[in-house]
Amino acid sequence: VLAVLGLEAAAPGECELTRLLQDKLQYEMRLQYMKHYFPIDYTVQVQYEEVLRPSNITRLRNGTVSEAALRYLWFHVSSQAVLRIREVLPEKHPSWKYTQELCQLFDALGEEYSKYRQTDVETVVADVVKLIHSAGAESRSKAVRPKALLDNCLKVMRMLYGVPCELGIR
Repeated sequence: VLAVLGLEAAAPGECELTRLLQDKLQYEMRLQYMKHYFPIDYTVQVQYEEVLRPSNITRLRNGTVSEAALRYLWFHVSSQAVLRIREVLPEKHPSWKYTQELCQLFDALGEEYSKYRQTDVETVVADVVKLIHSAGAESRSKAVRPKALLDNCLKVMRMLYGVPCELGIR
């Protein structure tokens, strides 16, 4: 039934890790660590491709990109966003430990995705992943608030994992 709907099942490890991520990305935590502990209107420079919104996922789904490829894309974009936030934090910053825990969850999720090769996913997704990890793409950067990056991360994660992993919206 899931295959008919175009929703390929997520691996059990993916589901468990996304549940843990969902717990870490609760609104109160994002608000405290990514807004209250930062200066007013603080932004982080990210590549244009590092901002993944639900509308991007909808457009890619309509372009018949597989759910597995979309989850692969979400992982790369979201883990890179957390790294971008962490790059600007000194170790003594109150948000350092929080971002460290998010990085550890993404590292564990990376183990789940290590079996994917870029040749296994649609070209459009592979191209975006290459752009995200290319060093020369800084010219296509934009300023984004840290909380907005994690808000998008959570929204897209719920879109992609909500049904196959039965993520309840809390």
